[in-house]
Amino acid sequence: MWSTFLVTDEEGRTVCPAAAGTVGGVAPGVAPQGAGGLTNLMTGRSTFGGNKRRRATSTGHAMSEAQEGKIKLAFFVAIVGVVLTVLGVGTEFWVELAPSKSFYNNQTCLTAHYGLWKGCTKTLWVADIDPERESCGPAELPGESNCTYFKFFTTGENAVLFQKTTRKNLNVVAAMLALFSLFLMVMGAICITMSLSKEIIFFLKPASVCFILSGVMVLLSLMVFHQSVLAFLASDHTIPLHHELSWSVSCIGCAGAVLIVGGILFLLLALPYSPWRRCLPQKDGSS
Repeated sequence: MWSTFLVTDEEGRTVCPAAAGTVGGVAPGVAPQGAGGLTNLMTGRSTFGGNKRRRATSTGHAMSEAQEGKIKLAFFVAIVGVVLTVLGVGTEFWVELAPSKSFYNNQTCLTAHYGLWKGCTKTLWVADIDPERESCGPAELPGESNCTYFKFFTTGENAVLFQKTTRKNLNVVAAMLALFSLFLMVMGAICITMSLSKEIIFFLKPASVCFILSGVMVLLSLMVFHQSVLAFLASDHTIPLHHELSWSVSCIGCAGAVLIVGGILFLLLALPYSPWRRCLPQKDGSS
């Protein structure tokens, strides 16, 4: 009769009644269940604490401190590429256009520079220009400047500089590629943040894809913009112009290379094995 009698304790668990040879419902040599649970709780071996974290580490889902440091270093490289991209996209010193110093008069000359979003014309004093320089410029010299945003994205009108007409289709494509690359950079940064906060290496793979694609799109944007400049110069030959790519293009080129390198670093860190150990296996000291 006692074998079928069940008792429920205060926590709602079902326990068996005390049997013969036991004292207080506990068999000789067996520790009470409540005392064992209390001991585990006091020593920090609860499944809500250290054991769960150690189990995740042993299965390879979490990362060690060395891996976390490598990820942060690669993330710093990617952040440098993001900063260079924002600096290049937000400035208008992509290309400088300048006629001869003596084209207008002997005192002033006109130069222009533009980027993805706006163009500027600047009147410079000929006395401030290097005597050995044949064309007007550079645009960094002090002078009266007039900047206007392009109407490519509002009314669809082309811009006219020195009687030459821009190619709005190429300019719009270059700008859209730059914007989409910035979007991919944000997505990659979110993946890296989640990987560091959740300590999951899986997020490194989509982050590497985002950064590599963003670097490629930045370089494609630069190439399309250069083609738009060549088409702009070929639209009219009335005024001969000297053109040169400026420092914003340098920022964009360096940003594309840095982003691709950062994406490759994330891809290497996401591999389940070390590529260096696989390519260069360590020799056994005894041999």
